Amino acid sequence: MNRIKILWKDRKNQTHYIKWLAHYTKPYLFKICIIMVLNLGTSLLGVLMALVSKEIIDSATSTFSKNITFMLCAYVGITVLVQLFTIVQTLMSIMLNEKFSFGIRKQIYDKIIRSEWMQISKYHTGDLMTRLTSDAGNVADGIVTTIPQIIKLFAELIIVFFTLFAFSKLLAVFALMLAPLSGIISLFLGRKLKKLQVKVQESEAKYRSFLQESLANVLIIKAFTNEEQSMDKLIRLRDNRFYWVYKKSKLGVIVSTAMSCTFQIGYIGAFTYGVFQISRNVITYGTMTVFLTLVNRVQAPILELAQQLPKVVSIVASAGRIIELQNIPLEKREERTICDQKIGVDVNHLTFGYTDEPVLEDTELHIRPSEFVAIVGESGIGKTTLIRILMSFLTMNRGEVEFYDAHGHKEPLNASNREFISYVPQGNTLFSGTIRDNLLTGKEDATDDEIIEALKMACAYEFVNELPDGLNTVLGEKGHGLSEGQSQRIAIARAIIRRAPVMILDEATSALDEKTELSVLHSIRSIPARPTCVLITHRRSVLDYCDRELIIQEKKIHSVSLREKRKIEYGAI
Repeated sequence: MNRIKILWKDRKNQTHYIKWLAHYTKPYLFKICIIMVLNLGTSLLGVLMALVSKEIIDSATSTFSKNITFMLCAYVGITVLVQLFTIVQTLMSIMLNEKFSFGIRKQIYDKIIRSEWMQISKYHTGDLMTRLTSDAGNVADGIVTTIPQIIKLFAELIIVFFTLFAFSKLLAVFALMLAPLSGIISLFLGRKLKKLQVKVQESEAKYRSFLQESLANVLIIKAFTNEEQSMDKLIRLRDNRFYWVYKKSKLGVIVSTAMSCTFQIGYIGAFTYGVFQISRNVITYGTMTVFLTLVNRVQAPILELAQQLPKVVSIVASAGRIIELQNIPLEKREERTICDQKIGVDVNHLTFGYTDEPVLEDTELHIRPSEFVAIVGESGIGKTTLIRILMSFLTMNRGEVEFYDAHGHKEPLNASNREFISYVPQGNTLFSGTIRDNLLTGKEDATDDEIIEALKMACAYEFVNELPDGLNTVLGEKGHGLSEGQSQRIAIARAIIRRAPVMILDEATSALDEKTELSVLHSIRSIPARPTCVLITHRRSVLDYCDRELIIQEKKIHSVSLREKRKIEYGAI
């Protein structure tokens, strides 16, 4: 009763789950139906084999002459057919499982990269990977294998029951009496198994998260000689996962053993009944063989249905974790309204905070087209936060941000703005692959001339040209194979090649020497269609290439005209 109340209260989620499953299953429904038909065919052939075996045994023990050779050939033929059905069904299931799981992963991946960055960043990368791999695999295996298997077991139960009923009503009813017991156990343990499955998946997510994070930061582990501590933490996470896997497996084994023993009692009962009937010459040896075979085939589907319960629970638990990602809101995207090469930005009454305490409060910022502005200030005062707001990675608490062109057309802040922005974030952001591949991330159809020009402007052409494979040099994760300065210059070239009207550099030249840094900025200022450039820096020398300095103090943005400042200083001299 309590279980029904829980399901009723959660009916909205259950309905959403069914619709979600139907949505992902629809493209594969025809092939799933073929697999189910093959499964049902195997079940029917199994019943037919039992009936043929009865005729063979009765023919061998009877004084009446029957065509035993024909029956044996029929038995062999059915056996071969069962094997063929099984092979085709298995191969189809494997391939369909792969396609189905990839379909789910593709949809989830697309959802992740198009959702609000702040919402996605709340999840650890390892947890996201677990949902993309393990959880997606559980759902795919459930839809392609478990659900067809359950349908097949129900059909087999009905077919075998009525076949047995034709021979012995008593045995058929006796064999089926254990079905209610299976249903009661399933209802009673379903909720507990689901909770344990969720715990198993969560422990796996923590386990993978630690592995992913520690391998990505192995240099830090070695630098602080934390090898032993890291191994100890890995063992603790392993033990935690082992604990939940053991609890779930133990419960499953207990259920399976209890039900197996119950069905063994049923089988012994059928055997005793058959022996008693033979002793009275009521049935033949062949009929007893049918009794034993069919009783076993009635009980087997019930037992297997009970064993499928943990798998069904895994589908529900994994689907819930996937649907959680599906419910993350997508980024706000609007139709482009400005296409000019000269773009500025207006920020009015901006307030933002990661918590109740604002980082920026009721502040303003106005950047004119083609203007170079530098954002300076202490660490942690909101420089990168401001950049992320302009990139629409973060959503303002209050205020208004608009981009505008030279013709007065305006476009409100949204994810589509990134189409006219080139961005170089902090740190090493290169992908594994060739240098050419990394540059083409900025502009997919860039020519070799455009690539070379961008490399020269980023002061990267000489060292790339000196590499044995040049542009085709393969880099490891995070640009392994290049120095920090070289990786940074490739990232800058990737941004330059985009030829976007707005360029944002977040500590993008921190690993460069001062001479190289100023040379890169000079190249960017010399672009014929000079972009509007916003850069975060700690070096005062950069200000010589900027029109204005933006200072963040007390949650406000203050603007200083460097042109006017230089005029005053020049006049004083």
